[in-house]
Amino acid sequence: MSSITYKVPNISCGHCVHTIESELSGLNGVRKVEAVQTGKQVTVEYDSPATTEAIEALLDEINYPVAK
Repeated sequence: MSSITYKVPNISCGHCVHTIESELSGLNGVRKVEAVQTGKQVTVEYDSPATTEAIEALLDEINYPVAK
């Protein structure tokens, strides 16, 4: 299992946290998602077939892009 933490500047409320956790949890291979409003971070634990590219693409798609 792999884990990655992203800085996501668009997290501003509990709804954002819920949306991110719900959407990423539906991605095949994602085991755990924790979004934190105060730190504006998202930590994802995942296995194959999930990839960092797929996780980042989904975050972009739901309007929570990763800070580069």
